[in-house]
Amino acid sequence: MAAATLAALVAAGALAAFAGVVAALACAGAAVVVGLAAEHIVQRRFSAWRYAEREDDLLVARGVLFSRLSVVPYGRMQFIDVTAGPLERSFRLATVRMHTAAAASDARIPGLDREDAARLRDRLAELGEAQAAGL
Repeated sequence: MAAATLAALVAAGALAAFAGVVAALACAGAAVVVGLAAEHIVQRRFSAWRYAEREDDLLVARGVLFSRLSVVPYGRMQFIDVTAGPLERSFRLATVRMHTAAAASDARIPGLDREDAARLRDRLAELGEAQAAGL
């Protein structure tokens, strides 16, 4: 009788340990799935930003679900900012923001390498000065 009770207790303990392992594996699997989904969403958001330099203006397109296209004439640019918050600085990234006289202007290009952002700022400032001077 004591042996049967001992065997039942050992079996119950083993079953409980197995259930704990299964629960831990299920939680780990769910964390991996959530992590992969988050990575996919972040990649889509960053790949949704595009820009193109044309002869007289800069095109900035963005959006995953709803797309938006901004056309910023070089001659209308008042100044160009290069900003980087703490998270961007940790990854050596920066955001180029173009300011115009229009109150609703929100043209910006995030996620650029710091050096690329500085080069783009300098090139846009040069093109803006040339357009404003009428060259």
